[in-house]
Amino acid sequence: MKFTELDQLCVNALRVFSIEMIGKANSGHPGLPLGAAPMAYALWAGHLKYSPKNPDWFDRDRFVLSAGHGSALLYSLLYFYGAGLTTSDLENFRQLDSLTPGHPERGHTAGVETTTGPLGQGFANAVGMALAEKKLSGLLNDPENKIIDHYTYALVGDGDLMEGISYEAASLAGHLKLGKLICLYDSNSITIEGCTDLTFTEDIKKRFQAQGWQTLEVADGNNLELIDKAISKAKRETQKPSLIIVKTHIGFASPKQDTCGVHGEPLKKDEVALTRQKLGWPQIPPFTAPPEVQEHFTTLAAKGERARNKWLKLAAAHQSACPQKAALLQTFLDGNLPDDLLSPETAGFDKPAATREASHKAINQLAAKLPNFTGGAADLAPSTKTDFTAEPERTLHFGIREHAMGAIVNGLVLHGGLRAFGSTFLVFSDYMRPSIRLAAFMGIPSIFVFTHDSIGLGEDGPTHQPVEHLMSLRLIPGLTVLRPADAYETFYAWEMALRLNKPVCLALSRQKLPVLSAYAERIKAGVKRGAYALEDGGPSPAVEFIATGSEVSLVLEAAKILKARGIAARVVSMPSAEIFNAQAESYRNSVLKPGTAKLAVEAGRTQGWKDMACGAHAMGVETFGKSAPSEKAYAAFGLTPENIAREAEKLLKN
Repeated sequence: MKFTELDQLCVNALRVFSIEMIGKANSGHPGLPLGAAPMAYALWAGHLKYSPKNPDWFDRDRFVLSAGHGSALLYSLLYFYGAGLTTSDLENFRQLDSLTPGHPERGHTAGVETTTGPLGQGFANAVGMALAEKKLSGLLNDPENKIIDHYTYALVGDGDLMEGISYEAASLAGHLKLGKLICLYDSNSITIEGCTDLTFTEDIKKRFQAQGWQTLEVADGNNLELIDKAISKAKRETQKPSLIIVKTHIGFASPKQDTCGVHGEPLKKDEVALTRQKLGWPQIPPFTAPPEVQEHFTTLAAKGERARNKWLKLAAAHQSACPQKAALLQTFLDGNLPDDLLSPETAGFDKPAATREASHKAINQLAAKLPNFTGGAADLAPSTKTDFTAEPERTLHFGIREHAMGAIVNGLVLHGGLRAFGSTFLVFSDYMRPSIRLAAFMGIPSIFVFTHDSIGLGEDGPTHQPVEHLMSLRLIPGLTVLRPADAYETFYAWEMALRLNKPVCLALSRQKLPVLSAYAERIKAGVKRGAYALEDGGPSPAVEFIATGSEVSLVLEAAKILKARGIAARVVSMPSAEIFNAQAESYRNSVLKPGTAKLAVEAGRTQGWKDMACGAHAMGVETFGKSAPSEKAYAAFGLTPENIAREAEKLLKN
């Protein structure tokens, strides 16, 4: 692509509008927009397949601003491309309820593909998006009709590549040969504390080459033609993802150029004026640009709309030539699920089974109904039971990369068209908590499957026994935690995970649990409401037991002990406090009856149960676990039917 003085004026428009946004807010990060505007412009003007009028068009290229602190640059691009932002939105940068928050928020601002800011997350999301494109194109394309054919681009900074998640994600991307993933690295050698030489002296080029990437270098980050040529070369490489190392100047043209002070500190009024002067920007009011700038951006945006119209014609041809594949794509996009999604009755649960084993059967039933259902584990599929037996190619192998796995699953889901999950032991959810939190923040239907969910995993001991994790995950706003009690609950928990259309954690047992087949009808109706009574305990029960997961069968036994002593006990299974709390008050009161003594039992920290179960007293595990066989570990913490019954009797006496 041949660039002109008008293109340079457009680059400077992005720079000036960005620092004016930040200056008006007196808050933000001017360094990246000033330094990285040329690479962003070269990409958007010359390569990005994007229609601002239809920002969710499925075969668009994805652009991820992984260095989300540079949000002003993205908002400037979206403004000039006509994606819906107004000058008023720019003037309200970082203000309450504005469309231009401090870091990009997916679902809040049109054109933002993913929420970024926590460094490295966007990079790993981009890996997931590129993997989704590869899987969907393989499933839906035919040689004459490439209905899925787009690139994923990410703009990353030094901070992104310092974060451990980027090592994990880059390693997997290279291994998977994601040739349509292209990352532009804003290499400005500055962090908040000073020069990157303080802490970051590795050879990035060699690092990525060792991880199976093509690496390209642009020595002058202001040279649009060099950047354009590098992107073109990256697109020609089909077997390797590409990292384009672009040497830039943070805070370019400002008085603070190449200093750490320009990273996250707004320029003062006089500094903004000096920057505008050095850029040769006309003496015009803030948030205005010469008419030819907007005209040129409008022309560039029209290219994206033409690309979409071309794709619509291709889609029509694809529908004629490949009606089954076209129908499949539409099903994926609609997100509709069949009514008969799962059938635990046909799964053969005739003896005790770990809920991880039941989950394995559920996953493979789902695979038969949902061609776009995929997932895998962080090198633990034999333990988490998350492999696809009939179609092993649908199993994703993430390697021992829990954090990247979480963010890649988010990327798969964000891309659209796939239903995806990742799995590991519950205790290792700590490694991926930032990704889980972002899934919840975005409200995307990522599924996280966590097995070995309690001290019941036994001999591996306290390093592997989750204690605080269930309550910790329940604290994340917007996240649904499901801890099923048996094989039947597990099937219906999986169904809820897919139908809720929001992020879900499934917590599953390693140890075998009784199958509660006698309660099958109650389970089917109850799981979808979060909590329900397994045993009513008669018209006036003296005590209500509330339990989740492994401990439900324990409280059922405790209720039998009390019944033999003439004490009526009600047993409530609460697979999901979040779903239960969303029910009508009348239903909640029908399950947890006001005025009845309540004892909650869960093999984890008890803090929070008083709020979750109407003031219930609680039994659990308040310290780290113990290395011992499952039964002995439970006994050591008093989690036996006899002791639970004894605690209930004490409660009734008080």
